Amino acid sequence: MNIPKVGILLMEGTNNETEVYFSVKRSGGHPDYLHVSDISSGRKNVSDYDALIVPGGFSAGDYIRAGVIFAARLSAVAGREIGDFVDSGKPFIGICNGFQVIMEMGLIWNREEITLTNNESGRFECRYTYMTMTSNNPIFRDAFRDKGPFQVPVAHAEGRIAVSDRSVLKKLYENDQVLFKYSDPNGITDDYPWNPNGSVDSIASLTNEYGNVIGLMPHPERIYYPYQAMYDDSRKDQATGKLFYDSLISYLSGVHG
Repeated sequence: MNIPKVGILLMEGTNNETEVYFSVKRSGGHPDYLHVSDISSGRKNVSDYDALIVPGGFSAGDYIRAGVIFAARLSAVAGREIGDFVDSGKPFIGICNGFQVIMEMGLIWNREEITLTNNESGRFECRYTYMTMTSNNPIFRDAFRDKGPFQVPVAHAEGRIAVSDRSVLKKLYENDQVLFKYSDPNGITDDYPWNPNGSVDSIASLTNEYGNVIGLMPHPERIYYPYQAMYDDSRKDQATGKLFYDSLISYLSGVHG
């Protein structure tokens, strides 16, 4: 069986790539850094990978708005290739700033109807919260569905999911595109601080209609080991991050390995 190769997309300002790299590696995958300049120069190709992850950070300093410059550069150098990659069914995951990049590229929904905007608190939120899985997504279903809640750290200023109309929210649920929701320690979706940014319906993660483009604001790679968790979660056998990346690599091994 081939070891799944996971490309970690980078540009100036990303800063969470190391955590993602070692999470993928510890879960049995083959991680590889993939800078936008590697793509534009032809040194590396998007099609060489079984999955792509856009990590968190502050790409281009989050000037203009979070993720927009990275999205523009990525679209310019590999827009068609990424479109083909997504159409092939391979996972394309964006975490925090990466989620913002994916949204700016329109890979989950159009920006006129769904946006990632400023936190309701008006400030940067860096804290632990919990998430529960509300989808039947095949990549993460076995590890997360009807289990939890799962402790996760968040760190962002522009993470609030807002919809233009409640009918958009209805479509998201009908399409099974709401992957994770924020919750309190009892698994109940709740208000601040458990919903750290004020996202509509406590949504923490969205997918495209086919479930292979995934954006989430929490950072599973920052809680790979139980000792990185807080309170009773530090005594669990496995932390959220290991479950997340084990699920991804297991899925890739079965589908694209």
